Amino acid sequence: MLVDAIIGYRLMGDPRAPASEWIREANKSQKPILALDAPSGLDSTTGQPSDPCIRATATLTLALPKAGLLSEGAREVVGELFLADIGVPWELYASMGLRVPALFGVGPILQLS
Repeated sequence: MLVDAIIGYRLMGDPRAPASEWIREANKSQKPILALDAPSGLDSTTGQPSDPCIRATATLTLALPKAGLLSEGAREVVGELFLADIGVPWELYASMGLRVPALFGVGPILQLS
């Protein structure tokens, strides 16, 4: 298994070398890929994959799911989608005007797809 944590969620434009080379090599490897937070090369706001983009077997996103991970265009690169609790206080979400339900009543990881 490969763990993808090459690019964070604030990607702007297509990945450049050496990240683009690492992404292409990972995709060619035939190994399962676990993307952390979002597949490298995916715009996590719009769900638009860049060239290149990790084609994850599964994605473990953190705190709250990013909108782009749930889009139709991202489906083929996200793989199975999981959400992990990283201990963000619910008061922080409230201070940002977000009403977030208790998501992790069963455990620290929730399968979304």
